Amino acid sequence: MSTTQRRIEATPEQVWEVLSDGWLYPLFVVGASRMRDVDDTWPAVGSLLHHSVGTWPLLIDDTTEVLAREDHRHLSLEARGWPAGRAQVDFHLEPQDGGTLVTIEEDATGGPALLMPKPLRDAQLHVRNVEALQRLAYVVEGRTR
Repeated sequence: MSTTQRRIEATPEQVWEVLSDGWLYPLFVVGASRMRDVDDTWPAVGSLLHHSVGTWPLLIDDTTEVLAREDHRHLSLEARGWPAGRAQVDFHLEPQDGGTLVTIEEDATGGPALLMPKPLRDAQLHVRNVEALQRLAYVVEGRTR
């Protein structure tokens, strides 16, 4: 899995508050263009985000499902964007000096991305997730001021 980390100036509870609001995902997930619906039970295991990926008018409608969760510490997701494929994305939150170390681990689990050599796939995911964590920091830190 590609692993990317960033320290956010907020508590794990404050970061979790953003991760727990499915309507906010297009603000920080690179490639997500809009949210179509969020299950009322989000982020319960098995609940779904109904999102679109891409740029209008070339949008793909699909879902992301919660695989596992531990409040304020870990969220595991299966993101789908068929025909591009599927990925497992894990968010880990660790308290660190009054803030939170956020780690994203991600790898493709299905589709054409699996044809890409793993080192190349990891490098691409790392660049994408550096931007995702920057955006997440903007959202979380902006809400805590």
